[in-house]
Formats: sequence, structure tokens, C-alpha cells
Amino acid sequence: MNTPTRRQFLQATAATLLAAPVARAIEPLGRTGKARLLLSLAAYSFREYFTGELQRGAGKAVPAGQAMDMFKFIDFCAAHGCEGTELTSYFFPKALATDYLVQIRRHAFVKGVAISGTAIGNNFSHPKGEKRDAEIALTKQWIDRAAVLGTSHVRVFAGQTKELSREDADKLVIAALEECSDYAGQKGIFLGIENHDAIGSAEHLLKLIKQVNSRWLGVNLDSGNFRTENPYDDFEKIAPYAVNVQMKTEIHRLGAKESEPADLARKVKILRDARYQGYIALEFEAKANPYEAVPPVLKRMKELFAA
Repeated sequence: MNTPTRRQFLQATAATLLAAPVARAIEPLGRTGKARLLLSLAAYSFREYFTGELQRGAGKAVPAGQAMDMFKFIDFCAAHGCEGTELTSYFFPKALATDYLVQIRRHAFVKGVAISGTAIGNNFSHPKGEKRDAEIALTKQWIDRAAVLGTSHVRVFAGQTKELSREDADKLVIAALEECSDYAGQKGIFLGIENHDAIGSAEHLLKLIKQVNSRWLGVNLDSGNFRTENPYDDFEKIAPYAVNVQMKTEIHRLGAKESEPADLARKVKILRDARYQGYIALEFEAKANPYEAVPPVLKRMKELFAA
């Protein structure tokens, strides 16, 4: 029996390692160093004030002088000291040409504001077929548009369905996330799956994302969407996976009849402890007029980030 030489052994071992599949399931991002908290504002905060024919529906009639479009929204972010602006896809014009995206990118640059991300309202929970294919195509379209805008993040949903069990729907969500994340990675863009719709707990979200094999998937951590007895615990568990954060001014506990004010200082501390480095976009969903209510919240967030 011939004993392999050391060189033959090393060559065989290397060949085996190269042939073996690489485990790429999503893990905490492993950030080191100090937290870097960058202030942004989500266009969804002004959802009632965008006018005209929009990507999602049509804008409503608004009081004189309060009509909003993407250029004015960027101006608002710049005027209130935001480092970023989150441009929700719903509020772009329905007839959307590449040149419009280019002009938005230029306008943000001139104003000194980074486009921290965009957000779509997809549904990956449809059964296999035309509907699901259309949702994947929509996601890829907005990945392409994000590349033109010069941003590195697109918020996505898992979605909901009544046609399948949640377990079966999640399998389709995982497959769609892998396909779309790989496509996004070719352009250097992260997809951030949000705790939204059917995903109301850290437990469910972690179970989902840990089955996705892509380096280009993270979590769009929405501070107001956990539906558990203690949403702060869920927020803390997911913080290490966040590639973008949307900060709400309210939380809604499981079983509670009404929402309660969010402890912003507590949320910020959790992000600091997780060494989060990236944008935190205020997504204002309270009933108050955002022109009046948003500036004080942005001011408070800036103070907390600087503490």
C-alpha cells in the first residue's frame, strides 16, 4: 500500500475544501469599534402629502403650500440636519424614467445628503406563479433603480398570504430572498428584510433569515413593528443583524389596546451596545402633521446620537 506524500495529502485536502459548499447563512454582521449613528428620515413620514400620480396610487389633496415631492423631501431632510434621506419607492412618479433618478441623485449630492436607502412593498409569500414572479421582478427593478440612485440598501417585505400555511410561505420567501439578494450583491446593494406583516417577533425573523444563504441580506430593523409583550427585547436580539434601522415614535405591545410612546433613549442605547454603524431613519407614523411633529423628534434623535 502506497503512503501519500505530504505534498499529495495537502493537494487532496485543498481540493476537498474547494469542492465543499461554503456555509453562507446570514450571521450577525460582527461590527467592531464604536457605534456610528447617522440620522435619516423616511419619506413615508410624509405619506399623506405626496401629490400626483405615484408608483403606488395617487396622492391626496393637501393644504396649500404643503404638497411634497422627492426634491422637496430632500430639501426638508437637509434643512433639518439629516445626514441621509430614505426615499420610499411608493412616492416616486408613476411614469418613472432613469433621468428622474439621476436628477434626484444629483439634487441629494448638491444638498449634502446621502440617499440612505429606498423601500418597496413587495410580497414574496404568493404561491409559485405569475404573482410571485412579478414580485421578484419588481424587487430586481428597484435594485437596479437603487444602483442609479447611488444607495446601498433596499427594504423588502416577506409579505402575507391566505393561500398557504405560514411555514410553506416562508420557504418561498427564503428562496426569493436568496435569488434577489444574490442579484443585489452583484451591484453592491444590501436587501434589508423588515419585521413586518407576518413577522412580528425576533424569533420568527431569526428563524427565517438564518436559512438564507447570502452575504447581501440583513435586517431592516423597524422599532415599532414587533408585536410581543416586550418589543425592546426583540429589538435587542435583532440589532446585530441590522443593515438599516427605522425608528418609530411608538410601540404596540402584544395584547395592548393602544400604542404607547417609544423610549427612544433606550432604543439608541441598544444600538450603541450592538455597535451599530449606519443610518437610523425616523419613520413617523403618528397622526400629527409631520411638518410640525417631525422636526422636534429629529432634534431629539440628534441629541441622543451625540450623547
